Amino acid sequence: MYTLVGNIKVINDTQVISEKFRKREFVVTDNSGQYPQDVLFQLTQDKTDLLNDMQLNEMVSVSFFIRGREWTSPSGEVRYFNSLDVWKIEKQSGGMPTPQDMSPASSDSAETFVEEGDDDLPF
Repeated sequence: MYTLVGNIKVINDTQVISEKFRKREFVVTDNSGQYPQDVLFQLTQDKTDLLNDMQLNEMVSVSFFIRGREWTSPSGEVRYFNSLDVWKIEKQSGGMPTPQDMSPASSDSAETFVEEGDDDLPF
């Protein structure tokens, strides 16, 4: 699990992909380095509601997992996709993030993430 601290730049509406899957994407700007980075995150299933009380430009701490998967198109082309799946998002009280805010969390504090179902969606 990783953590990033930054300001919310974009909050998208929840997308219903199927009866069993919904997601919500948002962008956080990381200003800790020399150049600001806009990072796209996603929330899935019940976690899509975590953004309901958040506002644009609000400073947040985002705890997330890096997920990757292989997908084969109907024509046989193999592609790889990455996503940053959010586990937790918390409001922060001002101040610039420090380098330790972006370091990987210790492995003993990480929870195991189990994906429900295995579909052919490319994300």
